[in-house]
Amino acid sequence: MPIKKYRPTSPGKRFITTVDFSELSKVAPERSLLEVRKKHAGRNNNGHITVRHRGGGTRRLYRIIDFKRSKDGVPAKVSTIEYDPNRSCRIALLSYRDGEKRYILAPLGLQVGELVESGPNADIKIGNALPIRNIPVGTVIHNIELRPGEGGKLVRSAGVAAQLMAKESEYSQVRMPSGEVRKIHVECRATIGQLGNVDHENQVIGTAGRSRHLGKRPAVRGIAMNPVDHPHGGGEARSTSGRPPTTPWGQMTMGKKTRRNKRTSKMIVRRRGSK
Repeated sequence: MPIKKYRPTSPGKRFITTVDFSELSKVAPERSLLEVRKKHAGRNNNGHITVRHRGGGTRRLYRIIDFKRSKDGVPAKVSTIEYDPNRSCRIALLSYRDGEKRYILAPLGLQVGELVESGPNADIKIGNALPIRNIPVGTVIHNIELRPGEGGKLVRSAGVAAQLMAKESEYSQVRMPSGEVRKIHVECRATIGQLGNVDHENQVIGTAGRSRHLGKRPAVRGIAMNPVDHPHGGGEARSTSGRPPTTPWGQMTMGKKTRRNKRTSKMIVRRRGSK
């Protein structure tokens, strides 16, 4: 999908760009797969903000996505390729031979009318889902499970893909889009191919209002605050904080490792950014 530019009829439209939607199926979403989900605007059960810079945004209906791909051995026809306001990649509506319909993440190159399948005996074809044990080394994959039968958790954004690097007994080594190499059990399922909408990262938001429509509230620099509000705050005129960059709560950022998940550290073969 190419990037679409606009005539500079206003200062806001001078730099704004969007992804062209011409390749999508011009249909309404499948009503049986829609769900109303309330937004909580980054707040906990007491109404206190626990995640900053979230809130507002346009109303959306959630599309129920089949991340597990557990309907084995039943071919499904791709009925539509649709826009999903809840994620960056596109979604595809599958119509199974027994009449059931499900949404999946749409990989790059998947066309309306094609047949896809899931299960251990599925072919190595774009859109098919099968256990990593049955996928050849070197294959590009996405929507990867962390635990067998739990549903895809990794590599689900627009334009991203992982690569199966090796298989050793019960575990495989998968290179993530970040460059991290991670061990994943061979019984975990993955889908063949790279996710579509690869031009998503080239969009220019352009206006503050467009960010608000996406549910993103303004972020204020710490250096512009008072000392009571942020460790970077205070000082006459523009000045540095005189200390390494920190969060509002004093946690070190930008370069210092803050990961504490020892339970899964043993699964990381090579960290992202390492040579």
